[in-house]
Amino acid sequence: MFAIMEATRLEALHVAQDSATGLKAIIAIHNTRLGPALGGCRYLSYPDEQSAIRDAARLAQSMSYKAALAGLAQGGGKAVLIRPAHVHNRGALFEAFGRFIETLAGRYITAVDSGTGSADMDCIAQHTRHVTSTTAAGDPSPHTAMGVFAGIRASAHARLGSADLQGLRVAIQGLGHVGYALAEQLHEAGAELLVSDLDPGRVQLAVEQFGARPVVSAALLSTPCDILAPCGLGGVLNAHTVAQLRCSVVAGAANNQLTSPQVAEQLEARGILYAPDYVINAGGLIYVALTHRGESLPAITTHLSRIASRLTEIYAHAQAEKRSPARVANRLAERLLYPL
Repeated sequence: MFAIMEATRLEALHVAQDSATGLKAIIAIHNTRLGPALGGCRYLSYPDEQSAIRDAARLAQSMSYKAALAGLAQGGGKAVLIRPAHVHNRGALFEAFGRFIETLAGRYITAVDSGTGSADMDCIAQHTRHVTSTTAAGDPSPHTAMGVFAGIRASAHARLGSADLQGLRVAIQGLGHVGYALAEQLHEAGAELLVSDLDPGRVQLAVEQFGARPVVSAALLSTPCDILAPCGLGGVLNAHTVAQLRCSVVAGAANNQLTSPQVAEQLEARGILYAPDYVINAGGLIYVALTHRGESLPAITTHLSRIASRLTEIYAHAQAEKRSPARVANRLAERLLYPL
């Protein structure tokens, strides 16, 4: 456990269990220099507790970097709830989690993530105010998609010479709330869509609504395209999969797309422009953070527009310094999180 904390420079790791509801919760707080830790709550099955801790720690670190480069007065955190084999009362489980969050006295604010929704946040909100993405606050997914779309345009301009997406072939891996909203925006911009998802119903809907071409998940990464947009779970880019890519740009919504820092260098060596995931997918965090602070929708939209300019800045530094965009983004974030 402490090795994981040291490797990710985690400030604190909190765990709790409640036998009455089956709650097994992990809250990782990475860095609170800029403000209280904010990050989503995952509710997934894990092969073991170490895997859950490792996932929470890595995601919390990404949230710190994401908040810093998005210009938010927030730190990074993440909650992982290990999904039990049988859940007798889901609402009671999330209420128990809300009581756990309240014991941290505002050091961590939760939000929706993989496996959770606004109804779960409503249950949490019965016992703590340190929660967003409730039914009243609204779904952050469309705002994540808006930011990713803007980031794709900035990435296309940087690598392909134009932000016009008309006729470009974009491969979307994952058609969840964010991936599907992104597909809609790309379709409206005239992009040709290739799509894959574990749910064949979502794929069929994209085919019918956007004229998308379905591709089996195993083949999508090696399918020729201009832009690959990973929008599912993380870890999709490793030494093996990067060698198969036939695209010019990787720019998508998934968190922790790279299995290791070396993968970013492999992408760079292959001449594939990589949009650092925690920069391009910051729209959801911006929405939940500013909504929680009571900001107006126009103010949130203005803040979202900075995602494209931040990516453009990173690409310029990367080109000038002959470094990968991932290394540049990490360095810029760490200057804000760990000033001398």
